[in-house]
Amino acid sequence: MPIEKRWVVRPVGEADAVSRLATHLRMSPVLTNLLVQRGIDTVEKANKFFNPQLCDLHDPFLMQDMAKAVERIERAVAREEMIMVYGDYDVDGTTAVALVYKFLKQIGHKNLVFYIPDRYNDGYGISVKGIDYAARKGVTLAIALDCGIKAVEKVVYAKEKGVDFIICDHHLPAEEIPSAVAVLDPKRNDCNYPFDELSGCGVGFKLVQAYAQKHNIPFRDIEHLLDLLVVSIASDIVPLTGENRILAYYGLERLNRQPSSGLGSIIRICGLDRQTITIDDIVFKIGPRINAAGRMRMDENDENAAPSGGFAAVELLVEGNDKMAQEYCNVIDSYNQDRKTIDRSVTQEAHEYIESHPEVKNRKSTVIYNPKWMKGIVGIVASRLIETYYRPTVVLTMSNGFVTGSARSVPGFDLYQAVESCSDLLENFGGHMYAAGLTMKPERVEEFTRRFNDYVEEHIDPQILVPQVDIDSELLFSDITPQFHRQLNSFQPFGPGNAAPVFVTYAASAHGEPKLVGAEFEHLRMDLMQRQKPNTTIPSIAFQQPTHYEWVRAGKAVDVCYQIVENHYRGMVTTQLRVKDLKPVVK
Repeated sequence: MPIEKRWVVRPVGEADAVSRLATHLRMSPVLTNLLVQRGIDTVEKANKFFNPQLCDLHDPFLMQDMAKAVERIERAVAREEMIMVYGDYDVDGTTAVALVYKFLKQIGHKNLVFYIPDRYNDGYGISVKGIDYAARKGVTLAIALDCGIKAVEKVVYAKEKGVDFIICDHHLPAEEIPSAVAVLDPKRNDCNYPFDELSGCGVGFKLVQAYAQKHNIPFRDIEHLLDLLVVSIASDIVPLTGENRILAYYGLERLNRQPSSGLGSIIRICGLDRQTITIDDIVFKIGPRINAAGRMRMDENDENAAPSGGFAAVELLVEGNDKMAQEYCNVIDSYNQDRKTIDRSVTQEAHEYIESHPEVKNRKSTVIYNPKWMKGIVGIVASRLIETYYRPTVVLTMSNGFVTGSARSVPGFDLYQAVESCSDLLENFGGHMYAAGLTMKPERVEEFTRRFNDYVEEHIDPQILVPQVDIDSELLFSDITPQFHRQLNSFQPFGPGNAAPVFVTYAASAHGEPKLVGAEFEHLRMDLMQRQKPNTTIPSIAFQQPTHYEWVRAGKAVDVCYQIVENHYRGMVTTQLRVKDLKPVVK
C-alpha cells in the first residue's frame, strides 16, 4: 500500500504585488502569485527571471584562487606541459572533464589526457592509482573536477610524483584545505564568490570563463560548452537559481538548437530529437545513460574495454564525429540497459529482505547490507527504497575488501550529520544533506547500523516520515488554456529552487473509462473532469498510483494535485496533468 501523503498549500502571495505583476506582465494572477511566492515580487525581478542574461554572470576572478589557477594553466600551455583532466565518474564529473578537455583542445593545447577513476578499483575522488597513471604519462599538471576538496594526503603524494593539482570542487570542505596550486570551491569559508551552488562542472566552466576572459576570447566562443554544463546542472540536482538558472537557460537553448556530437547521439537514442528538451528530460533520460557507464564494472579480460565506464562516457562527450559518437552512444546505452536489469533485481531482493524482517521494516531508518550487490547501483536502490518506505536509507555492499555504500534521505532530515556522527567507524565518507557515500571495515557494519538507526530515531521529527506534497495554488480546469500553458512554460527551466508548480483541483471525476497502463498495470490513465465545470476535461496520468482505479472508475469524486506538462505521442503534443496524488472525496 502506498504511504498516505500530507498536502500543504502554500500561503497566497502578497495581494498588491500579485495584482501589480499581473497588470504589468499581462499574466494570470494565478501565475503572478507563483512569482511572488518565489520571492519575485517586483517588475525588475520578474524581468530578470523571465529574461536571463549572460552578462549577469559573476566575474570568475571573484572566486578564491582563480588567478592562481589561470596562471598555472598559462604556464603549462606555454611550456607545452602534459595536462591531465581528472574527474568523478558520475554525470557531473564526466561532463566537467569533457568541458575542460574540449576547451584546452580548443585553445590549441595538444599534450592532454583525461582520467576517470574506476568506481571499483580506484574508489571515489583523487586516487593513488590515478596519480601513478599521471606520473607514468609525464603529467605535470592535473585539473581535478567535481572532487578533491578533501584529498589532502593525495595532493601531497602527487607533489612527490611531480604532479601539481588544481582542484575544482563544489562539495563541503573539511577544516584542512589541500595544498594544491589552487583550490576552487565556492563553499570554502574564505571564498567570497557571490554564488555557492554551482555544480562541479559549473566550477570547471568558471575556470574556462576566467581563462577566456584574461585572453580576450569572446564569450560566444565558449558558449558551445553550455550544453555539457546544463546536463551537469540538471543531473546533479543543484538549485536552479542565480547563475545556475542563467547557465541552464542558455544550455538548454544550445542543447535543443545545436548539441555537440556526443550529446546529440544520446538525444537521438532517447527519442528526444523531435521535441523540446527540458530539465526533466535530462534528469530521466540523458543523465542516466551517462551515469550508467560509471556504474558498471568493466570486463578486465576485454582488451578493447575502456579503463573505466566513466572513461567511455567522456570519450562519447568529447567526440566530434557524428558517426563515431553514435557508436560510442550505442555502448553507453547498452550499459544503461544492463544497469536497469541489475537495479530492478537488487531492489526486489532488498524489498523481500525488509518485508521478511519486521525489526528492519518497523524502524524509522533503513540500513541494509548484502556483499553480493553491485557497488554501482546501491545509490539507485536506496532511492527506490525511499519511494516505498520513505525514511533515511543506507544500502551497503562489499568492494575490494571494504564495505561501501550510498545513503539517501527524505526532505527535512540532514543525512550527512547522521553519517558524520558515525565517522569514527568509517574509513571515509562524503556528501551533503540528502546524499552521501561511505566506506568501512566489514567488522564495523553491525555497530554502524545500530548507531545510525539510533541517531535517526533520536533526531528525526516523526512528521518528516510522512511524504509531503507542496501545493502552490488552487486551479480550475477551465483556467488551463493554451495561453495559460504558454505563460507557465516561460517559468522554465524548472528544478530545485524553481520547482514546476503543483496545482490542486477539488471535486474532480473521471470522464469516460480510466485505464491501468504500464508493464505491470502500475499507472492510472484517465480524462479528468471538474464536476462543477462538466464541459472541461483534461487527459491525466498518475504514475505508480493504481490503488484508486476502482474509485475513479465508479465515477466518484477525487481531489487531485498535479503538474501541467506537455505529452508528446506520435508527433502530437497535448497538455496533460501529471498527477502527484489523489484523495477520494468521502461524503
